[in-house]
Amino acid sequence: MSELMHKFKRLGMNIVVDPVSGSIHVVDDIIYDILDFYENHSKEEIVNLLQHKYEKKDILEAIAEIDELKEKGLLFSEDIYKDIAVSRSDSVIKAMCLNVAHDCNLRCKYCFASTGDFKGGRKLMDFETGKKAIDFLIKSSGKRRNIEVDFFGGEPLLNFDVVKKLVEYGKEKAKENKKVIKFTITTNAVLLDDEKIKYFNENFSNVVLSLDGRKEVNDNMRIRVDGSGTYDTIVPKIKKFVESRGKKEYYVRGTFTAKNLDFANDVLHIADLGVYEISVEPVVEKEDKDYTLKEEHLERILNEYDRLAEEYIEKYEEGRPFSFYHFKIDLEGGPCVKKRLQGCGAGFEYIAVTPDGDIYPCHQFVGIEEFKLGNLEEGITNKELQQKFMESDIYKREECTKCWARFYCSGGCFANNYNINGDINKPYELACEMQKRRFENAIAIKAYQMLKGEVNDYKGI
Repeated sequence: MSELMHKFKRLGMNIVVDPVSGSIHVVDDIIYDILDFYENHSKEEIVNLLQHKYEKKDILEAIAEIDELKEKGLLFSEDIYKDIAVSRSDSVIKAMCLNVAHDCNLRCKYCFASTGDFKGGRKLMDFETGKKAIDFLIKSSGKRRNIEVDFFGGEPLLNFDVVKKLVEYGKEKAKENKKVIKFTITTNAVLLDDEKIKYFNENFSNVVLSLDGRKEVNDNMRIRVDGSGTYDTIVPKIKKFVESRGKKEYYVRGTFTAKNLDFANDVLHIADLGVYEISVEPVVEKEDKDYTLKEEHLERILNEYDRLAEEYIEKYEEGRPFSFYHFKIDLEGGPCVKKRLQGCGAGFEYIAVTPDGDIYPCHQFVGIEEFKLGNLEEGITNKELQQKFMESDIYKREECTKCWARFYCSGGCFANNYNINGDINKPYELACEMQKRRFENAIAIKAYQMLKGEVNDYKGI
């Protein structure tokens, strides 16, 4: 298949994607079949190849339609971005992951943060370090008005008093500097109570709560120190939070592993709890463990995404819709060219700060010494590393240059690439295949809804 065009069948539709222009076409069977031969065969050859299936007149009319789309730059568009991709030298930090707790009240088996301590000892961030981090963000954000602080861990609610103090401090400093800080928090919900729910709703623009799905799935992986499960404790709290949240943003986020390859059932289970905003992600694990996702699981996983898309549409038609993070896509606007080429801003637009005041490109690099950018006292001192992140785009990755989805994923996750392949610019192939299938389903769902002429609440990726 040409890297200038991608086609697939989903939800009863023949869908064709022009990767460069971003154009999406729902086509009939004859055009769908002709596209297999269009680039490398003459009209006469295409007629001969397909005349057993279609009338010559219809084949020629279909070819003319494809010719017209190509002339308009809506199909088989040449990649114009490679020539305009420019290495960056500017660093404007717009978001910070504030690791207020390198400790956790859970011992999740798949935890990338070494059950909360990031392999550096269990500790909590003090208020003074947090203040310095917010000051650093404001100073490093340049002329940008809107910036973000995400309270993270470990489990940030173990340090809730400091979280509250930092929110108030951040609001005060933002006002002084004519900026707006959007606060978010990621929590396992074990310590969630009425006070915290009220505080979240009043102060946080987004809240992410962790739940893997069905009780047996969740309690197999998300366990306490004593080995007991968390489902029965957190589900009532999550439901109460969601009911109180109104139209404010939140996500209930889970992780699927080789232990629950039927993860669509977990997504649907969470939706049936009354949760509207859902994200269930594949585990990333290099070591050979009983829950590690492997090549042998890929076909099952891809089929499960297809099944989830069908279930998604079924609930949509029943008037019981939910929102799945990976099925959101913006076909009208989409990201700017810079984001299409680069995507993640880890290390130069986004950083993570530890309780000790050390700075890393993102929360998933915390504790890996070679990825330490600097500290709050001296600032970012490892300029060479920062520059490496700034210069990384899809054209630095040979695999990406030939992939139809390159302008949708923008090269994938730096941390996943490193954790699996030891190189931030070496794509994690298993993740790539899953990502492409998610994009196909996201495109199909949006096309389905647009063809019905129905307005939906897609916010885009």
